Amino acid sequence: MTDMMARPAPAVPVPPAPAEPPAPGSAAGWPPVAPPPAPAVPETVPPSRTRRTARRLVAAGAALVLMLGGGASGALVTDRLLDDGTVATAVRVVPALTSTIDSLSAVVAGVSPSIVTVTASGSGGTSLGSGVVLDAGGLILTNAHVVTSGGSLAVELADGRTAPATLVGSDTGADIALLRADGLTGLTPATLGSDATLRVGDPVVAFGSPLGLAGTVTSGIVSALDRSVDDMSGLIQTDAAINHGNSGGALVDTAGRVVGINVAIATTGQDEGSIGLGFAIPVDTVRAVVDRLTSGATG
Repeated sequence: MTDMMARPAPAVPVPPAPAEPPAPGSAAGWPPVAPPPAPAVPETVPPSRTRRTARRLVAAGAALVLMLGGGASGALVTDRLLDDGTVATAVRVVPALTSTIDSLSAVVAGVSPSIVTVTASGSGGTSLGSGVVLDAGGLILTNAHVVTSGGSLAVELADGRTAPATLVGSDTGADIALLRADGLTGLTPATLGSDATLRVGDPVVAFGSPLGLAGTVTSGIVSALDRSVDDMSGLIQTDAAINHGNSGGALVDTAGRVVGINVAIATTGQDEGSIGLGFAIPVDTVRAVVDRLTSGATG
């Protein structure tokens, strides 16, 4: 545990008053100055051994724990992240632009209407994740692990409207699912970009409903590309805060284009939240899966 207590500062010695100088013409001189004491040599302390801590990868969706390496100590663990119990049309693709939006508030204002909260309710309880609007007629993209528990599905839009939803199709290997919000029209589709132009250090913004807090936005950078996590590869790593309930939400560049779908975080413990290690499925991978699902394939 970090010691947050303020330590008192050491007392500062008060120097003695300077001696009076000798009178002019006097033979008396200044007293000899004692040499300064030799500095104390600090005692060498052997470096302590770093305690090994198993890393946990938590996907922003359901409570499924998968061990790598047969569950050996220190193995990477994936927990498909979700907030539990408390609370075929063409996809629009816009080519990369040369200019970006300078203000993140402008990015948020443009993207937020395209982000929804997804709820799956069944006999085992209620789970919650996020989703991205793909067309005006209510086609919603989310993670497969958000809806894997089955039961009834519902979405809540950014403007507060809610509607039941039906599962159009899913690809559990890619962790992508498509829903159709029933009875809703006039939705605002998200603009899909391309992860091919992403570079490490690019600023990004994460959208979703962590712990059911709809409309939450966090920012960070692309920390790494082509990460392999559990059974998924090619993921985008970001330090934008991603927590339980963010699964299926959008990772967006500063031009307001979706470049990834939030899917997992790494933590040091089962009940911990973001430590700045989040992962997203690249949007080009997502687009290929959506094309299959909307053409009738189920993956």
